[in-house]
Amino acid sequence: MLGALLTDANRVVGTEELTARIWGDNPPLRAVPTLQSYVSRLRSALSCEIQRRPGGYSLVVDEDAVDVHRFRRLSASARSTDDETAAARLAEALRCWRGPVLAGLDTPWAARTRDALSAERFAAELDLYDVQLRRGEHTSVLAELTARAEEHPLDERLAHQLLLALYRSGRQAEALQRYEDVRLRLADELGADPGPALQRLHRQMLDATPSLDVRPRARELPVPRQLPAPPPVFSGRSAELAALDEALAPLRPAGRPVAISAVGGSGGIGKTALALHWAYRNLEHFPDGQLYANLRGFDGGIGDAAEPLPAEAVVRSFLDGLGVEVEAIPHGLDAQAALYRSLVAGKRMLVLLDNARDTDQVVPLLPGSPSCTVLLTSRRQLGGLVAVHGARPITLDVLPEPDARTLLAGHLGRERLDAEPDAVAAVLKACAGLPLALSIVAARAGTRPGFPLSAVAAELQDEGRLDALDAGDPRADLRSVFSWSYRTLRPEAARLFRLLGLHPGPDIGLPAAASLAGVGVREVRALLAELVRASLLTEHRPGRFTLHDLLREYAAERSGADDTDAERHAAVRRALDHYLHTGIAASSIITPTRKRIDVAPPADGVSPEAPADLSRARAWFATERPVVLAAIRLAAQLGFDTHCWQLEWTIGEFLDRHAHWHDYADACATALAAAQRLGSPAVEAIVLRAFARACTRLGAFSDAYAHLERALELYRQLGDRAGQAAVHIGFGRLLEPHGRHTEALTHAEQALELARADGDRVGEAYALNGVGWCHAQLGNYAETLTHATAALRVAGGIEGCPTAGMWHTLGYAHLRLGKRAEAIECLRRSVAASRATPDVNVEALALSRLGDAHRAAGDLDAARASWQEALAIHRARGRPRAAEKIERKLADAMQNP
Repeated sequence: MLGALLTDANRVVGTEELTARIWGDNPPLRAVPTLQSYVSRLRSALSCEIQRRPGGYSLVVDEDAVDVHRFRRLSASARSTDDETAAARLAEALRCWRGPVLAGLDTPWAARTRDALSAERFAAELDLYDVQLRRGEHTSVLAELTARAEEHPLDERLAHQLLLALYRSGRQAEALQRYEDVRLRLADELGADPGPALQRLHRQMLDATPSLDVRPRARELPVPRQLPAPPPVFSGRSAELAALDEALAPLRPAGRPVAISAVGGSGGIGKTALALHWAYRNLEHFPDGQLYANLRGFDGGIGDAAEPLPAEAVVRSFLDGLGVEVEAIPHGLDAQAALYRSLVAGKRMLVLLDNARDTDQVVPLLPGSPSCTVLLTSRRQLGGLVAVHGARPITLDVLPEPDARTLLAGHLGRERLDAEPDAVAAVLKACAGLPLALSIVAARAGTRPGFPLSAVAAELQDEGRLDALDAGDPRADLRSVFSWSYRTLRPEAARLFRLLGLHPGPDIGLPAAASLAGVGVREVRALLAELVRASLLTEHRPGRFTLHDLLREYAAERSGADDTDAERHAAVRRALDHYLHTGIAASSIITPTRKRIDVAPPADGVSPEAPADLSRARAWFATERPVVLAAIRLAAQLGFDTHCWQLEWTIGEFLDRHAHWHDYADACATALAAAQRLGSPAVEAIVLRAFARACTRLGAFSDAYAHLERALELYRQLGDRAGQAAVHIGFGRLLEPHGRHTEALTHAEQALELARADGDRVGEAYALNGVGWCHAQLGNYAETLTHATAALRVAGGIEGCPTAGMWHTLGYAHLRLGKRAEAIECLRRSVAASRATPDVNVEALALSRLGDAHRAAGDLDAARASWQEALAIHRARGRPRAAEKIERKLADAMQNP
């Protein structure tokens, strides 16, 4: 009856209709009195109101509290908004489904309702796929689309989405075969041909229509919504919530400094839960967005040696969240912090800084604008922040018994608590009001609903496991609870849990976990699932697992007690080997012409991943980038110096191509120290070259010059001509933007001579193009044509050698010589080659030059089209100066056609 009323919440459902909905064609003899009895029982059980109306009943409730109505509201509103908002609303709508509709009811009405709602859900899923495809997320939805298409093989809208996702993922042949399968199935089962939309897509795929591809577009800066999900269960803290409300920026007098509230207390006391609960309750006060960072002030690593997240990394993540492209981010913390403060000035924003170590870590992250509100949490009382910056301290204590009971009831349900009052009292006493302890106990009891709570209470009392909960030390408080969960594990799962404490973090995937433990992926999947069930591990996204900071500490502590030094050393070696050898495989796909380094074979038990193609290689680096960077730091800390520099080598090219230049420079700095400890001039020279490139990208030209000089000196000592050639190319790259074209030409010519002497064909191709480009800057266009043509000839004989820059050089020279048709052809080839790589830097440059060539040829429409494409790239990547140059060209073309 509750389901029948909620389906039409706030509307009258007639008595006969209710009878039919509940019992179908077999109502009881006294159906009306039975309905009245049901109403009476529901009224006593529910907090909402059931009203008797003429002819029936109406359940009065906030419709947003009913999943079906909330689903329909979110789905409908998503159809009239922008794609970013629509994706969020549709995803939230689909999360309303938590199981079968009207489970257990088999009346005709229930069956009709289930079918109708299933159709609505399917339509919402297809709407979400459309939004995701428009947003260029074809790779991430491909697996799900494939599975859904198998379930609905005759749905042409779904087939259209799957074909488009396959095509955009570089799987054209598979997309075409899928179309043929759908066509044949429609003919066999329905006697029909595919609809016009599907046929049109088929023709476009055959013609490789450019409109099918996702292109960079100009975009507005996003409104950051970085807050993690609020706690699903929250209780008490009314005084603390009121204190936070008083600090709200919109309620303070004008001219006051930025509002800062510092929530303090011991580990597990509920600081983050309070902060997030309050933040979501007050979202309307922060219309310009919310920034969030876990500062990892007390994150566990190996023992207590973990370092807090540096302010540089946090400011960089905030700039990313505010939509600043990497090219627009200045070098150095002071400059980045100044840009961050400028971007949030005057905006009504919340900055939530979670898990701070000390005042020094927080100060660079404070906005200067009084319109912003800062909320931070820490296990320490931040006296300096209170005294100097006027922070309002809010210290959390344990929950009083009524609030602790409410929290436990939120997890387990009041019926279960009411059935065993003595056991509940014992559990509450043992947990001493500590929210995290209550949550862990509730998770344990919730996964075994058949166990009486008295058994849980007895285990908590056994051996005094929670005696230290009121001792004030968070690790001592929770160790007993963690030990209780840890000791329920099978030995294999317990070993994996301990080894996860040695992993560099911040998260780990299935294959890496298998290598860490030295077991197969199938076995480790079962072990990880056991850890998740025991609340000792979180699967924060599919196939990616993370440890809570205190659990990481506990895991490392257990490893120190239960594993030998040799076992811990071997586990760290296996983890580093996994990332190294997988990175080598991925790098060889991304840059097949790059000269490889020699690495030792992986240790026994390591199963490196083998990316199947270019997209998977890039995806691996994109996913594992923070882990590999952490692994580089861990390798340096633990004396794995060879792994340290070799890991940097594997990821360096990816970091450079994707403009993660600050990460690139940091990794190079760590790798350089490791190389110097190894005492290998050859290794040091390799790292110095990479470090110089990172510094050049960041504009640290003096550092780049010094690194190149030192690398050149080492290569000369080693007699390594290919290395010397690469350094000279680096010098040319460094000098050319400063107008030092003659010097750059000298270095390019030296690189060419050395590459030829060494038989290095790849180096020869790059050097030839470098010589040609330097000649072009000096006005020697005939020389440019000679050298760029030679570069293309050499590169053409090398599989995978990039040619976009060479075609651009050739096209630029033809344009300067007035050979417009030749310039247009070469620049078109440059655009195509840059898109195949891809390299948006060369693409934008070639498009701009192509527009110049078209205008010189008198084709203004083609010129405007090329310039508009270049302008879109510059705007999307946050390059205002480059965009302004293109805008001037477009304006001039309008005024002087």
